Amino acid sequence: DIFINSLYTHKDIFLRETISNGSDALDKVRYMAITDDSVLKDNKNLELRVEFNTEEKTLSVTDTGVGMTKEDLIKNLGTVAKSGTTQFVEALASGGDINLIGQFGVGFYSNFLVAEEIIVTSKHNQDDQHVWVSRASNTFKVFKDPRGNTLGRGTRVTIKLKQDSLDFLNEDTLRKVVKKYSEFVQYPIYLKAKKESESGEMWDWELINENKPIWLRENVEEEDYNNFYKTLTRDTRDPLSYIHFTAEGDVEFKALMYIPSEAPGDMFRNYNSKTAPIKLYVRRVLITEEFHDLIPRYLSFVRGVVDSDDLPLNVARENIQHQKIIKLINKKLTRKILQELVELSEIEYEEDEVNEYLEFYKKFGKHIKLGVMEDASNKSKLSKLLRYYTTHSNNELISLDDYVDRMKENQEDIYYIAGENQEKLLKSPIVQKLVKLGYEVILLTDPIDEYSMNSLNEYEKHHIQNISNDDWELPEEDEDLARRKEKALNEHYKTLLEWLKGLAGGKVFKVTLSRKLYEEPSIVTSSGDDGQSANLERIQRSQTFGRRNEGVSHVRKIWELNPAHPLIKRLDRYAKNDPNNMEGRELAASMLDVALLQSGFMLPDSVTFYRVVQRLIQEDMGIDLEEGVKEPYVDVSSEDSSKYDL
Repeated sequence: DIFINSLYTHKDIFLRETISNGSDALDKVRYMAITDDSVLKDNKNLELRVEFNTEEKTLSVTDTGVGMTKEDLIKNLGTVAKSGTTQFVEALASGGDINLIGQFGVGFYSNFLVAEEIIVTSKHNQDDQHVWVSRASNTFKVFKDPRGNTLGRGTRVTIKLKQDSLDFLNEDTLRKVVKKYSEFVQYPIYLKAKKESESGEMWDWELINENKPIWLRENVEEEDYNNFYKTLTRDTRDPLSYIHFTAEGDVEFKALMYIPSEAPGDMFRNYNSKTAPIKLYVRRVLITEEFHDLIPRYLSFVRGVVDSDDLPLNVARENIQHQKIIKLINKKLTRKILQELVELSEIEYEEDEVNEYLEFYKKFGKHIKLGVMEDASNKSKLSKLLRYYTTHSNNELISLDDYVDRMKENQEDIYYIAGENQEKLLKSPIVQKLVKLGYEVILLTDPIDEYSMNSLNEYEKHHIQNISNDDWELPEEDEDLARRKEKALNEHYKTLLEWLKGLAGGKVFKVTLSRKLYEEPSIVTSSGDDGQSANLERIQRSQTFGRRNEGVSHVRKIWELNPAHPLIKRLDRYAKNDPNNMEGRELAASMLDVALLQSGFMLPDSVTFYRVVQRLIQEDMGIDLEEGVKEPYVDVSSEDSSKYDL
């Protein structure tokens, strides 16, 4: 009881769960009948019936679905309380969402919110009729029904109600609850109710859900859309948005897609094999709960229903002709979903209003970035949905359109830098130089960001430039003057560049002069030809399943020097006048190591670097470098520290 009551906040949810299970059983037998009509035998009516008995204090829900064998009753009902409940509790303990209800088959046990005892009678075509009985404990019993085959086929769930739940023995209450939760079940649901006739009151069956499936209707209320979403997904919250449309032309189908307002806890678990929970119907027959190819993997958070008349009932994935239809459906669904997201992103909000799209992006932004990488045909639409923090955005997410609108007059590239966090990125020497000159830089901190940007490459005819790479230069008002100045500086520092390249050895691929620095003497960038960077090297090194003995990255590093910095001028004198001077060589080596660290790279020889830094500290403090390490003399007979000879 404690467990069941912790899952559900509303008692009447038990009826939704029970009717939903009955609907699933009807789906199964209907699908089986496609290839074998004898499955239905003499009972071809697919329906659910709800009735109550005030004297016995019972409520019953009967379906004419596939039914359960004795083994099914033990497996599906008898072990749910043990294995299913255990898995559910473990999921909650590890931070799972309460809305995982149903994932482990615990929905049936919501009946114990109102039940003292549950009796399940079921008849499957391949077995005799059996009865399963339990009283909300881990014990149950299953036996062959002594009454024989009274159902023909299907399942009857009879609930003996608790004293505090007797209000469910009222037809008005039942009618209201069934309409609330199960109006969108496509099978007829009948309630046994009192009717007035010429001869007085009589009991008769009343059809509760007279409406067609919601996706087949034209005029649907907002509340109905939200209620169907909750029935479909068992989510307690309203969706963020929905897309209801009819596709015509080369393929015809009806679809109702939902964009959730919250992300599920297991969103990226087994992403590579992820399928979107889109129910595929063919002429109102449920073919599958999760058809792999209906929408792209990166949209796997979308929920919904597709109903097509163009597919055969026995659709096979390996059939080329059918695959062509599925691809057409995929294309239309993807276009509609992305169009809806773009429209959501373009809504303007007042300052005190919650921006619903930004809230969505914070939860599902990774999916959009994956889409940029995986879906080349829709890259343009997806790029409109991207949002980023920048050096100028005041800690607010902005679009690439916002960035382009704010670009400087002579700016051609969109600048970005990627790293662990914004604080570190803002301290980058190149970022500081660009910001000082009035340029905006996009700050990427999600591990997937740089991969996504590399896939995007350009936006609205503007090249997207990683400023951690070497393959770019700052715009100059007089490019001809800048080139002549660069040529003269390269000639002046030619000896220094060659000397430093020799000292650096294999640490760097090339040593060059740079216009990208302001106060720093040097920085290390990556070769733009490799598509690699310090950030990607860091990410790849941290990957759990990387091969230990294999070099994670082969980044070609470029050591860029600030020709105006006094340290570079000092090194230039060493290179020209005393290239073998140890002080000059150590200064150059230390400057390279500092530049590597500052640029986010790992040091190939950190021990030597730390020893040099330690020596410099000693010199700065006036400590004789020849002074050895010796134990201090202490007078253990006294506690007066002034007697210690250090």
